[in-house]
Amino acid sequence: MEEGSKVFCGYRPLGYVSNHIPCVTRYIKSRKEHLIVTVSGKSFQTYGSNKLGILSVSKLHPEDITAVAADTYLVFTAAGKDIYEWRRGNELQLVMKGHEYPVHTLLPFAHKLISVDTESLLKVWDIKTGVEEMELTFSKEKFNISAICHPSTYLDKILLGSDQGTLHLWNLKTAKLIYSFSGWGSRVTCLEQAPAIDVVAIGLITGDIYMHNLKYDEVIFKVHQDWGSVTSLTFRTDGPPVMLSGSSAGNIAVWDLEQRKLSSQMRGAHSQDVQGLKALPGEPLLISSSSDNTLKMWIFDMSDGGGRLLRFREGHSAPPGKVRFYGALGNNVLSAGQDSSVRVFSTVTDILNKSFGHASFNRKRSKKHKVSEDPVRMPPVVDFTTETTREMEWDNIACIHRGLNVTTTWSWGHQRMGDLKLLHERFKSEPGLKTAKATCVCLSACGNFVIIGYSSGHIDRYNVQSGIHRGEYKHGKRAAHKNPLRGVATDGLNQQVVSGDSAGILKFWRFKSLELLEKLVLEFELGSFRLQRDSNLLACALESFSLVLVDIDSRSVVRKFTGHSSMITDLAFSHDGRWLVSSSMDATTRVWDLPTGHCVDYFCFPSPVTSMDFSPTGDMLATSHVEDLGIYLWINKSLYQHLNLTPVPKSAEPRQLSLPQNLAVPRGEEVDEEDMETQIEEEVEFTSPEQLQDDLITLANLPTSRWLNLLNLDVIKAKNKPKQPPKKPKSAPFFLPTIPGLEQQFLVEKEKDDTEGLDRFLADITSFTEFGKALGQAKSDEDFREMYKNFLEKGPSSVDIEIRSLAPEGGGSVSLMIQFLEMLESELKRHTNFEVVHAHLGLFLKVHGETIVSTPELRKPLESVQQSVEENWNQLQTELDSSLCILNFCKSSFL
Repeated sequence: MEEGSKVFCGYRPLGYVSNHIPCVTRYIKSRKEHLIVTVSGKSFQTYGSNKLGILSVSKLHPEDITAVAADTYLVFTAAGKDIYEWRRGNELQLVMKGHEYPVHTLLPFAHKLISVDTESLLKVWDIKTGVEEMELTFSKEKFNISAICHPSTYLDKILLGSDQGTLHLWNLKTAKLIYSFSGWGSRVTCLEQAPAIDVVAIGLITGDIYMHNLKYDEVIFKVHQDWGSVTSLTFRTDGPPVMLSGSSAGNIAVWDLEQRKLSSQMRGAHSQDVQGLKALPGEPLLISSSSDNTLKMWIFDMSDGGGRLLRFREGHSAPPGKVRFYGALGNNVLSAGQDSSVRVFSTVTDILNKSFGHASFNRKRSKKHKVSEDPVRMPPVVDFTTETTREMEWDNIACIHRGLNVTTTWSWGHQRMGDLKLLHERFKSEPGLKTAKATCVCLSACGNFVIIGYSSGHIDRYNVQSGIHRGEYKHGKRAAHKNPLRGVATDGLNQQVVSGDSAGILKFWRFKSLELLEKLVLEFELGSFRLQRDSNLLACALESFSLVLVDIDSRSVVRKFTGHSSMITDLAFSHDGRWLVSSSMDATTRVWDLPTGHCVDYFCFPSPVTSMDFSPTGDMLATSHVEDLGIYLWINKSLYQHLNLTPVPKSAEPRQLSLPQNLAVPRGEEVDEEDMETQIEEEVEFTSPEQLQDDLITLANLPTSRWLNLLNLDVIKAKNKPKQPPKKPKSAPFFLPTIPGLEQQFLVEKEKDDTEGLDRFLADITSFTEFGKALGQAKSDEDFREMYKNFLEKGPSSVDIEIRSLAPEGGGSVSLMIQFLEMLESELKRHTNFEVVHAHLGLFLKVHGETIVSTPELRKPLESVQQSVEENWNQLQTELDSSLCILNFCKSSFL
């Protein structure tokens, strides 16, 4: 199977922040800032603690990252069986190979790195060389390693926790077990060194936390959290003796170590388990990460010792169901997730990402509860529509929700959910309509009206500003359709409304009068459709896995496409209306060329596409996928290079399209710096010949400033001439000379007459210019061709001087003028440099008009040049007439 798409290539994902791998922090002395490293799938991100802005994103690993650790200089990641060493967050230094099972724990230890795999095999590596130095084997049944830490001041020693509850203290220098702690019969989930020497905090899966003294093997005290297992532990070092613990319920507990009790609690800090907790050294700041795709920074400045949210970065905690570009520039992607939230992701920088909040039946009541505990949260958004016309005046986003008949409005300007909930009274009063659901929605191009289709076949129109019902599209007293609506759309001029139901019936309504114009029955049941307002083309996805293209002006089917083998999930038009992109549940995507009706690209993703959209500028395609929290951006290669898009054969296999694999570390091979460089295949660049065919007229393609104003060059120079010539300043020395004598008299020199010699007439100059000398020696057409190539390199003023120097009064001769005319005639016969030759010929006739009239020898060359000019123009006129004839025929035949 071939890899890569003809049209698209991977750019970058949006919306990824963190996953279940705990975050790590490292301090960079040169930046005077703590850096935070989080993991998302096959890559990791580095954030700065000052503004929590993203600094770098690593290259992709071959597999999902299973562990991450960092010291002052390096970041270490484990992906499968291999360990990767990174510098500056994205520069690969080493790859350590040796494990036979996936690695789940990493710990930097001075100049060593400790790794543990799923079979409890512990290895010690040298960081500089990547060489394995030691290996310790443990039995999974007796001691399965689950946690690891290095006790402070314990030289060359590490503490290991196990699933069985026991703990071991090992000396790595001698590879000997120093002491074994009996434990408490429960799995050790995390180990953390306390600020006090010899004391380690031990978190268990039962929710117990033990402060244990390693030197005397004594429990100092024990606390218990009621929210499930302890997932993470950390200590504040900025003053107060405080320990913080994370739980599987998403809560964070603050423990007072002096009073040995719970000081405060941060309920609902995350919607899922808190996997990472890091208190920044010497600062009242806490970093927390969770598998709910959030990274949060807390500051402890509350009166009760608790923390408040300072900064955060978050994405969808559940896969997005629909994505659409917002605005004419294509800098923002609006998405609705399965977590009932609406978010905006910037394609320029992650700092501009915004959250509009979660959909709620009662926004005031929702503010009193945490997101995970909101009792009035609405179901996820399944479809939405946007319009930028009135974005700063009232709500300009309308959403329908899964299983509800209520339509909600949202505001882009206020970046929140609106107050309107649109629902007609018939759905409340009539018993048969209480189970009806909103299935499709569309905003008019003016931004004043929203049109909603229901499963009962009704179509309602509301005013977005006031929420007042402004009419219903119907047949007398009956609903608009007998079957559930699958789509509704309006054209760009608010002239007609198109609706389609599950039976494959399309109906066209007059927008203002609400009357039915025409009905069109499709061959199969309708799944969904999408309208391209600029071209008034309606793409319909049928239940037969085929596509039809309907022109809403002529109200007829103009194209039909077949090729998908599964349900079509979404459709997207290119910005110019030339391409239609369709995706299906078999993870394949096709690009259809609408003018020719052919499939020009056929590729498949690792998982099916749930939604996609083309940017308004046509440079990117945004996609969301099944069970994937991110939104992927794909670059349109046709904007940056020439594409030869030939029709895809029906028997062709789809090309495999995945995110760019920039990590050039092949399995089973050693790392070489040359191998890590991205190899880009050099394409053979097409070089256009100087002339495609001898009978075609070719232009010189010179800038217009080089030839367009040659006839008016004297006028331009006259306008730019200064009004008065610069005057020579009178000489005034500092010490004025005097005349010798009894009386003091200053020596005043008479002004010299500088006008002498200005009216000299240089009639004796008969020498040619360099161009004139070479032109007088030219004999063949090849000589004329080389001469004219050099002549084209001259500027307008130089060309004017050279042409004026051809005449006898300018230092030339009649024979030289004949040579110049023969050179122009040679270019006319070759059909090259068409526009420049005419400009030079025009200047020649203008400058030497009197000389030509009085010199009979120039008549014959001029007649020959005139004949060549007429032949060229006649040929050009013939070609233009034939092209216009074909164009008019095509236009009349289509109409």
